Amino acid sequence: MNHDTLKKALESFNLLTPAEIDDFIQATTNKRLNKSEYFIKAGETCKSVTFVLSGLLRSYHTSDKGDDLTYCITFPNNFMTAYSSFLTNQPTQENIQAITDTELLSIPKDKIENLAKTSLNWLHFQKIIAEQQYIELEKRIFLLQGTSATKRYADLLKNQPNYIQHIPLQYLASYLGVSQRHLSRIRKDFPF
Repeated sequence: MNHDTLKKALESFNLLTPAEIDDFIQATTNKRLNKSEYFIKAGETCKSVTFVLSGLLRSYHTSDKGDDLTYCITFPNNFMTAYSSFLTNQPTQENIQAITDTELLSIPKDKIENLAKTSLNWLHFQKIIAEQQYIELEKRIFLLQGTSATKRYADLLKNQPNYIQHIPLQYLASYLGVSQRHLSRIRKDFPF
């Protein structure tokens, strides 16, 4: 499998040496999820981080009423994990499921911890990833609380035009915080 995409992503942090990047890549394993397969299910403990080479993943949890609430969609060229579970070694409350056939490069937590023992750069890298996760969460909260569903849809369409048509309507509506009927009305104003 071609690791160039992951290598470019790691290089973009301007932090890791070429040898450190090679060590990270060597520690990864290829994983393929078919559409609807799970990276992790609620109740399991997350023991790896993955880099999405291709495909789409959705993170969701189930409400007390039994509704699946999609709160994150992970697009290619992004790292992803069940972050709270990964950090605490406790079972996760979330499900991470492939929306499409998906190719991943995964690295186990123990290998990440071993890399961190070899260089302070890895600790800085982990800090940057944690900061990015926080910033993304904050942006998501502000979007949901401070912008209209039409604006949220327009932003998603602008930033991910190649992928939005592959997300089933019910997942997209949940992610945007609207009903499927409302999303259908919004989509009429945005021809593809």
